[in-house]
Amino acid sequence: MSRLRLPRAVYEAVCAHGEETYPFECCGALLGRRIEDGWEIEVGMRAQNSRTDSAHNRYSIAADELVRIEREARNLGLEIGGFYHSHPGHPARWSATDLEEAHWIGCCYVITEIDHGKAVKTNSFLLAGAVEEDKRFETQTLEVFEP
Repeated sequence: MSRLRLPRAVYEAVCAHGEETYPFECCGALLGRRIEDGWEIEVGMRAQNSRTDSAHNRYSIAADELVRIEREARNLGLEIGGFYHSHPGHPARWSATDLEEAHWIGCCYVITEIDHGKAVKTNSFLLAGAVEEDKRFETQTLEVFEP
């Protein structure tokens, strides 16, 4: 099983972002470096949920914002290691839509359950596979650490 190492400050910022946007989904990117068995994140970057039709149960990061995030990662000497979003009123596990809309194979997808405005559970999933046609989510160990 792969793992995602997340600094406590980034973990808390992800949870806070989900609480602030409740009852809508929040989203953002996680910047870091590959490690032997997964990713170690250094920076979390908030993104605007560009979904206007169903922001309560869907998210999307606009292409121009994603380009900005990629540039920032390069400037910091990091890579996009994953993405995060919240599930207001739903468990911290991926949905069929999450899998369908995930395209960054090898990256982590972090989901935080927000129950009545409070973050209650966060899980991470690696988007595994070789190509789009065989992509799948695999549960990761989420390790929150003090830098």
